[in-house]
Amino acid sequence: MQIAILGAGAWGTALAISLSGRHQITLWARRPEVCTLLRSKRQHPTALPGITLPSAIQIEDSLSAAIQHSEIVIVSVAVSGVRSVLDQLALYNYHNPVILACKGFEQQSQQLPHVLTQKVLGTDTAIFSLSGPSFASEVAQGKPTALVLAGENPSLLSDLLSQLHHPHLRIYSNDDPTGVELAGALKNVIAIAAGMCDGMGLGLNARAALITRGLAEIRRLGKSMGAKPETFLGLAGLGDLMLTCTAPLSRNYRVGQGLAQGQNLQSILDSLGEVAEGVSTARALPHIASIAEIEMPICAAVLSVIEGQSSCADAMTKLLERDPRAEAQ
Repeated sequence: MQIAILGAGAWGTALAISLSGRHQITLWARRPEVCTLLRSKRQHPTALPGITLPSAIQIEDSLSAAIQHSEIVIVSVAVSGVRSVLDQLALYNYHNPVILACKGFEQQSQQLPHVLTQKVLGTDTAIFSLSGPSFASEVAQGKPTALVLAGENPSLLSDLLSQLHHPHLRIYSNDDPTGVELAGALKNVIAIAAGMCDGMGLGLNARAALITRGLAEIRRLGKSMGAKPETFLGLAGLGDLMLTCTAPLSRNYRVGQGLAQGQNLQSILDSLGEVAEGVSTARALPHIASIAEIEMPICAAVLSVIEGQSSCADAMTKLLERDPRAEAQ
């Protein structure tokens, strides 16, 4: 299968490496200088240092050239850049299947990626969402990883599953793209909170409680948006949440740690080298939660710290001082 992967960050590059053994891969880099570097060095020194791209992977900085012969595209740019990519796909009248490998809400519309994609490319385009517990570096190294591919076209979903699934990248099907994308977006905010918790030295008990109650917030919002409850107990939900909230490889976790240590948010983000989607997601949530008429106290606490309205210590104190209630609430 000919696959165009749009976005040459850590995740897009890792997927290109992982899938190149079975498919013809074209990796599109938005910036010409990145394209030149990848072509000449066959490595991404900032995103995936020390990992060599197979020679079979074609590198392009022209999106039209990248998608010219592709049977599917995988969009792996940051959510903030998805609309620009989709607008170009629409301009080129691209209607082959699109797999979204990005997490978060678009700030402009506060929509999930698959909803935005439908609006830009039209409902005739088959759209799928790829998510799950996956650090790009481990995928690029061929370490075993399990993901979920969600979409509402069962026959095409089954075909894509058989094409993309391989021993080191196990992919399961799901028919709930809303739940999969919500879980992938919100776990990043909870990961910031977990990093704050660990950065403050509050202990493993506190972190376990925070992750569990964070999952409760994610499920509440999911229910209000029509997602399936079981999605949040699967790979895209609990699996990704556990990984992102407990490992220093997680960019969002490192944001929380840095905030707990008193570092400036912008300096933390600059040092990461990649986007931490939890920051923009936290900023989108108040409006989304208000429409859904639900409380999201952990996410609200993270936002208060991000916006400089409270310290990590004050935010955690307010969470601990909340009135007792039934666990199911």
